[in-house]
Amino acid sequence: MTVDYGVILAYVVGIILLFILGRLLLLPLKVLLKLVYNSLLGAIAILLVNFVGAFIGFHIAFNIYTAFIVGTLGIPGFVLLVILKLIFGI
Repeated sequence: MTVDYGVILAYVVGIILLFILGRLLLLPLKVLLKLVYNSLLGAIAILLVNFVGAFIGFHIAFNIYTAFIVGTLGIPGFVLLVILKLIFGI
């Protein structure tokens, strides 16, 4: 019985390439899930501000764009929306 080292090497290289490909495909999925998670947190923050702001007449539009801004930029995005609302009154 002979051992063909070429076949063993091909299996090892194939497994390594499969591992690398899996890592490359997993990275965009992590980024996308983090963006969705942060957008949901941004939407919750906007809803809380709108709930509390209803008592003093302050309201930030709740739509996909504002949730995306807060989700992408985080706290600075939220502050940006509040400042834009105060400056332009949009």
